[in-house]
Amino acid sequence: MKIRFGYVANALGLWDASPSKSLTFARYSALPENERMEKLIETTALNLNHTKRILYYNIAHEIPLYRFSSSLVPLATHPEVMWDYITPFKEQWQELGTIINQFNIRPSLHPGQFTLFTSPRNDVTDAAIKDMDYHYRMFEAMGVLDRGIINIHIGGAYGDKEAALCRFHENIKKLPHDIKESMTLENDDKTYNVEETLSVCEREKIPMIFDYHHYMANKTEDNIAQYLESIFKTWDHHQEVPKVHLSTPKSEQAYRSHADFVSFDFILPFIKLAKELNQDFDIMVEAKQKNLAMHKLVEDIAAIRGVKRVSSSTIEW
Repeated sequence: MKIRFGYVANALGLWDASPSKSLTFARYSALPENERMEKLIETTALNLNHTKRILYYNIAHEIPLYRFSSSLVPLATHPEVMWDYITPFKEQWQELGTIINQFNIRPSLHPGQFTLFTSPRNDVTDAAIKDMDYHYRMFEAMGVLDRGIINIHIGGAYGDKEAALCRFHENIKKLPHDIKESMTLENDDKTYNVEETLSVCEREKIPMIFDYHHYMANKTEDNIAQYLESIFKTWDHHQEVPKVHLSTPKSEQAYRSHADFVSFDFILPFIKLAKELNQDFDIMVEAKQKNLAMHKLVEDIAAIRGVKRVSSSTIEW
């Protein structure tokens, strides 16, 4: 069994390298009209350059997974802005894609909590489609659609989970087929548990990302062992191996919040269970200390007897 590791967005330790420099609509609106586009271009160019620096950090540290910031382009989907964020940066997007393909990096994106397909309001669904299109177009501009994934949650329950799930299956039909082919679904820490998310994924033929922390916060009556093999099978038609999210609670009082690092004791039962399936998979570390937490977790798992560390961020067991 081979496990590869990655982290989310920011490489801590790189000086001034945030890929999520922002430009709020209030600031944008306060600018003279002839300066607005200039500021959009300046902020986006900075985010793309910082992303390139982070990718080179990942290459130097043999990190094969990376989740891009969803905030690379400010105001990309704002209805009063809606600007062309592809053409002015055609070379920069292509350069990022060249790096990804040359060094076999697995890229992903994770739209925010308001990108959902269960709402009874058409404008919410339309906004979700627009946001998915934005994420898709970034991967398209990089030329990495064959390896990139766009991960979301099912959405809200709106007081009637059964009706909301029916709306999901209807609303997802409005999403262009090519974009749907790039998406994955993840179990929630509050609303849709592992069993419910798996059922949707199997029906829609969407790969499922298993989030262990969310599972622990929103357990089913059955043990996860009954679902994990089926979860991994949702990836059978995908060219990449299954993917798992790992994080640990910040505290008992803030159980759903992510801690700075990943507690080895917390995730060890899952690692042992996955070992029984002998299935290669990837782990995205979702911790406040980003790449530093990822490195620490790799060291912790590599210390298990029988585990072999084959690179900075890959182990075999």
